[in-house]
Amino acid sequence: MNTHHLLQTLEHKLGLKNDPASERKRRILKHVAERTVVTRDLSQEEGGKDTFGEWLADKVAEFGGSWTFIMIFMGFLFSWAILNTIILLTNAVDPYPFIFLNLLLSMLAALQAPIIMMSQNRQSTKDRLTAQHDYEVNLKAELEIMALHEKVDLMRSDQLCQILAKHDEQIKLLTDLVKAKG
Repeated sequence: MNTHHLLQTLEHKLGLKNDPASERKRRILKHVAERTVVTRDLSQEEGGKDTFGEWLADKVAEFGGSWTFIMIFMGFLFSWAILNTIILLTNAVDPYPFIFLNLLLSMLAALQAPIIMMSQNRQSTKDRLTAQHDYEVNLKAELEIMALHEKVDLMRSDQLCQILAKHDEQIKLLTDLVKAKG
């Protein structure tokens, strides 16, 4: 089976039209026909493109979602409460209802939440690119498997034709032998 016929067969099976999704599939078909590789390391392609703000957002999100941050923050809150209730019995910086501490926590949350959301949006974009790449690799693998099935089926039909030809030849020889004997 030639490459052109294989491509036409695969295009027909995929039901390709003139839309962006079909163009992506045609690009994969081209990779199949040319026997080129579509896999690539997406983490290597992303390297070096981050701005300082993006890098900082990722680092803040990474640290803000760690047990280290939780333990440090718990220690800070516990120390604040001990300092302002037990140690500084008089003239405490922030007495019991801890209004100033609440203000600090609110400001921290107001700053940390958008930074973490920025990092999540960036991760979502990376995940979307990875999913698209996985789709392309899976489609190429599926097309390669279909092509292999076509080749195996062709080989089997050729082999069956050869067996039938030999079978006919043997029947003819047996018929000739029976006629000669009898």
